[in-house]
Amino acid sequence: MSPIIVIGTGLAGFNLLKELRKLDQETPVILLTSDDGRNYSKPMLSTGFTKSKQADELAMGGPEQTATAFNATVRTGVTVTAIDRAAKEVVLGDERLAYSKLVLACGAEVFRPPLEGDGLDRVYTVNDLMDYARFREAVAGKKTVLITGGGLIGCEFANDLTNGGYQVHLVEPVGRCLPALLPEQASLAVSDALSKLGVVFHFGVFVQRVDQHGDGVRATLSDGSTVEADLVLSAVGLRPRIALAEAAGLETGRGIRVDRCLRTSDADIYALGDCAEVDGHVLLYVLPLMAAARALAKTLAGEETPVSYGVMPVSIKTPACPVVCMPPPAEVAGEWEFEIDGHHVKGLFRDAEGQLRGYALTGDACGERMKLNKELPALF
Repeated sequence: MSPIIVIGTGLAGFNLLKELRKLDQETPVILLTSDDGRNYSKPMLSTGFTKSKQADELAMGGPEQTATAFNATVRTGVTVTAIDRAAKEVVLGDERLAYSKLVLACGAEVFRPPLEGDGLDRVYTVNDLMDYARFREAVAGKKTVLITGGGLIGCEFANDLTNGGYQVHLVEPVGRCLPALLPEQASLAVSDALSKLGVVFHFGVFVQRVDQHGDGVRATLSDGSTVEADLVLSAVGLRPRIALAEAAGLETGRGIRVDRCLRTSDADIYALGDCAEVDGHVLLYVLPLMAAARALAKTLAGEETPVSYGVMPVSIKTPACPVVCMPPPAEVAGEWEFEIDGHHVKGLFRDAEGQLRGYALTGDACGERMKLNKELPALF
């Protein structure tokens, strides 16, 4: 019998294997990854400086431990170059591996905005544990970091690096932090708290070029101003990895399109996690990923199980001003109402019928998340 092959060993791939082995201990499973295959929690990458953790200390185990604990084969440092759907094989250069079922858990890749200048080798991204190790080594002994992007990852790293003793400048073109997740009142609470911590914000501009300047860099912003730093951390956003699926002729949109059972347009190929577009939804967060892993494990074990997305709040690790939010659906018309006490903001979004459809909580107001979750309708 050909094995189940899973491409990717991040949270999606690892948790799928863990959930599958609760139901089926014998079906052969092969995990393929282009990185070193260590098991780690990606959300912990933006807490490493606060906790003074090196990359090795964030890893919970190596590929050998995963293979032994879950009766699987883990192949590291390999790149899947193609999927031969007709032959039901994945192609690794000159090698081919047959599969019974194939799972794409490829994650998302960092969006890299076009930059000019001769200092681009000092622009880093952190999207996995190996990236974190490189960035951690590069920033050792340095003092100032410029972060491009004021979304979830940018704000979390701004708080984390400041806690680690670095001077942080953050550039966000939209004009406020966390613009895709929070209404303005909650955004202001977060930026004010981070400013008090020492983060310097540059709102309404973007980085145009990064040039070498002494032992560091000089970034030129779109308004002509400059910021000097030791290096740059780019946190502009993520895009689902869909190139492999596209090349194989699978249906794609913003992500790899799958139904509620996480099945692609090919009945023997599935996708989950950050690379997947589930029934029209692309959710690059942990809660939907975990729900998908549990559902897909049941399907692969023989019990076809559609994933259910209940209330999927997003927690943002900014200890200076903790945030929990449930952004309202874009197609729902309604209004926000607020209770504000300094950094403690309770924002509720209600539709025309008065039904709660979203919320934004900061500071002490985060304690109300469980009560509010009970009022919200499930996503599906």
